[in-house]
Amino acid sequence: MFDTILIANRGEIACRVIETARKMGLRSVAVHSDVDAGAKHVALADDAICIGEAAPAASYLRGDAIIAAAQATGAQLIHPGYGFLSENPDFVDQVEAAGLTFVGPSAHAIRSMGLKDAAKRLMQEAGVPIVPGYMGEDQDPGHLEVEAQSIGYPVLIKAVAGGGGKGMRLVERPEEFVDALESAKSEARTAFGNDHVLIEKFISQPRHIEVQVFGDGEKAVHLFERDCSLQRRHQKVIEEAPAPDMPENVRQAMGQAAVRAAEAIGYKGAGTVEFIVDGSDGLREDGFWFMEMNTRLQVEHPVSELITSVDLVEWQIRVASGESLPAQQDELSIKGHAFEARLYAEDVPAGFLPATGRLAHLAFPDGVRADSGVRSGDEISPHYDPMIAKVIVHGPTRAVALRQLARGLRETEVAGTVTNLSFLGALAEHDGFGRGDVDTGLIARDIDALVAQPDDNPQARAQAALIAAGIWDQDGAGSGFTLWQPLVRTVWIEDGGEPREIKLRMRGAGDCLVETDGLVVEALHTASGWELDGDRAANFAQSGDEITIFTDYGRSYRVIDLLARDSDGGADATLTLAPMPGRVVSVHVSPGQTVSEGDRLAVLEAMKMEHTMVAGRDGTIAEVLVADGDQVEAGAPLIRLEEEVEA
Repeated sequence: MFDTILIANRGEIACRVIETARKMGLRSVAVHSDVDAGAKHVALADDAICIGEAAPAASYLRGDAIIAAAQATGAQLIHPGYGFLSENPDFVDQVEAAGLTFVGPSAHAIRSMGLKDAAKRLMQEAGVPIVPGYMGEDQDPGHLEVEAQSIGYPVLIKAVAGGGGKGMRLVERPEEFVDALESAKSEARTAFGNDHVLIEKFISQPRHIEVQVFGDGEKAVHLFERDCSLQRRHQKVIEEAPAPDMPENVRQAMGQAAVRAAEAIGYKGAGTVEFIVDGSDGLREDGFWFMEMNTRLQVEHPVSELITSVDLVEWQIRVASGESLPAQQDELSIKGHAFEARLYAEDVPAGFLPATGRLAHLAFPDGVRADSGVRSGDEISPHYDPMIAKVIVHGPTRAVALRQLARGLRETEVAGTVTNLSFLGALAEHDGFGRGDVDTGLIARDIDALVAQPDDNPQARAQAALIAAGIWDQDGAGSGFTLWQPLVRTVWIEDGGEPREIKLRMRGAGDCLVETDGLVVEALHTASGWELDGDRAANFAQSGDEITIFTDYGRSYRVIDLLARDSDGGADATLTLAPMPGRVVSVHVSPGQTVSEGDRLAVLEAMKMEHTMVAGRDGTIAEVLVADGDQVEAGAPLIRLEEEVEA
């Protein structure tokens, strides 16, 4: 009987497998690169071994090191997770040659589905519908052009060894074909070392629906479908199960086709059969076609688990241990609806560029399942996929589950790196998606609205100012006083790249008027905490000079240190500001005078010390706003340079 499992992966899927292994009473072994030594999956495992340097080729893609780690720790099972070596048939052969058990399909099954053209021919023989197209060996451009003409435009050129949209081109007119073919082949050659392509009829209003299958090497069952149509550049963003508006007869037809596909290759374990579906006139039995089979556990498997009450990882381990199918088809049924949203560290306004950074804070609300491989304080590494978590919900109906997803995203708290959280929130509240009117082009059509920046939020900025001033933790106490008028404190914070001056007028303990950009926000500390204009203040996180207010999916502010700003020129070198309340000892420049960066402008006495204000750049003095002996508040302008004139 097996008692130890090694997970040949990292991140959230490694954590996911370890949790199920522990539930089954198995000992778990993690492998990790040198930069992952403190990672969450390493902390969760019972044992861990470093297998190399940060680059995947030097660690997570080293089958020999992984097998050696299993042998050294007494692991009998190796679970590949997804990605890395999960669909590498040579690795399966190596595992079995070492006398170990691979938790997944056979090398033969993986090879059978490894190339799209060969897989489609195999599926056609098994009676699985395939998209009209050309999958032949003749790759002559002229021949391919003739085939495209016979299929009928628009057509899709796809790399036979492709994935992730690489080597794929949509061709809408015959005159575009040759250039698109050359581009697709070049990209495929670079990405996969194989420039062979196939040509398919392009479905104008496509939906991407996939079926979760599970086999024991002989028989297979399906665990119903997932709709993965919400995609950006062929990458899935939000998945759901079951598919909206799915007629029962079409569900049965797709499920049976997926089972035929799995049984045709003697599939063992969890896999996914992906279909392209014509959504232009409702879902029909003759309107879906095989695209490809993923011979591994999928990223989006949790939504299938939630609607069937099945732990797919447990099933994988049981079947790998020699058991037959854990359930028959008639024992499986759909219960409710589930969604999964992929939370990434990425800069959405910059074109969804992957981002890095240290997670100063990460928290998820009650009522959601958050599969994550990182924690507060962890680094988002540039070496690996920047996924932070999968936010997953389950409800009795699609409408209820979607409301749960929207609320769960609004209440998710992330600080320390930019994320796609607000983008996901906009999708969850998109009217068309709410109605179930989804296809793979939805995001591209509505991208401007989905990435629009939120409106200005003076309450959040006021809260950041109170935190920056140190008033928040004092509950308003100890705010001090002056004769005849309320104490006024000035803080500067950076909001959206722009410096903002904010004045805090204390009217008493726990009572403050915050002036920001001509608006006044009333801040009161009550028995239940701070309120801003009568609304309860949001949660927040502070790390160094960064303050994140958890409203509008997270608003980040940077506290501007005026002392540091003036000593090195600051963010706005045109204006020199008083870093704190004090007395102007002396002014050393006059209007019209030319100065160089670093020249002394004025001397300020504050907190029993003299501070020399220097020029932040070369320029000409436009205005001297103070005189010797003047008393100034923090943030008061002292000297202004003339604006720089662009050449």
